[in-house]
Amino acid sequence: MDFEQRLQKAIDRGIKTRQTERQSAAARTTTEEDFRDIHSRARLELTDHIEICLRKLMDHFPGFQFETILDETGWGARIRRDDISMHKGTVDRLYSQLELRIAPFSTGHLIDLIAKGTIRNKEIFARNHFQRLLELDLDSFRNLIDLWVLEFAEGFAAQS
Repeated sequence: MDFEQRLQKAIDRGIKTRQTERQSAAARTTTEEDFRDIHSRARLELTDHIEICLRKLMDHFPGFQFETILDETGWGARIRRDDISMHKGTVDRLYSQLELRIAPFSTGHLIDLIAKGTIRNKEIFARNHFQRLLELDLDSFRNLIDLWVLEFAEGFAAQS
């Protein structure tokens, strides 16, 4: 094999490598789009469940205001309430809030549920739960949302 033939084979291998890299980049892009789609569908389903649970909680405790969360921190909802406590001539402002949201899509391919609960100026919990998108179990997320809303309701009822 002379130099000219070896040179042509080297060029052919380089072209083949470039084509293979383009194909795998296209496959990664498709996979990334699939992950985004899975995250988006799960986010929609979970935010609907969050809204239902928080609105039911508001039915039992009048005075809470509902807010939808749609920003760079994620999607979800919060309920909040300000109360006034008068005790021995002093007036205290008592703040209560429950926030549940789904974090935005990340390159880690996770779905992340974030919860913060405050009752009468005292934070009772700040938690998050996440799963890989490929191992996603929406029922476990729904159960956690239910559990955290029930825990907040019990704490608020005990403090009121």
